[in-house]
Amino acid sequence: MYSEILVPTDGSPASDAAIEHAIDLADRYDARLHALYVVDGAAYSTLEAGAEVVVEALESEGEEATGRVADAAADAGVECVGSVTSGTAYRSIENYVDEHDIDVVVMGTHGRKGLDRYLLGSVTERVVRTSDVPVLTVRQPTDE
Repeated sequence: MYSEILVPTDGSPASDAAIEHAIDLADRYDARLHALYVVDGAAYSTLEAGAEVVVEALESEGEEATGRVADAAADAGVECVGSVTSGTAYRSIENYVDEHDIDVVVMGTHGRKGLDRYLLGSVTERVVRTSDVPVLTVRQPTDE
């Protein structure tokens, strides 16, 4: 059913929950896992000085985040490919899906509601609404 699974990560706890599900799916279907981190440099383009330093730091963070996914996948015996790219997050995810024949996207969500969700927006929500492939959303566990 699935041979190529994408798990976008931003290194957050919501991403961590999605990573566990993505690795489990990849293991069950003997699929290859793709870990993707998107650096949105446009958010920092208005900085007069230091934008390049910020982008480089984010790229380094992306390498660490995708490396953690690859390590967890390897521990589970799952093949994993990591990639760090730049651009608008949801568009970069959609492009990656198209370019790598992804069958399903597994994404974390913070589970925000109401005004918080409206003000903060949601990459996951945008991908769900625009993706040509199924998107499995995994809500971040709450500490109750």
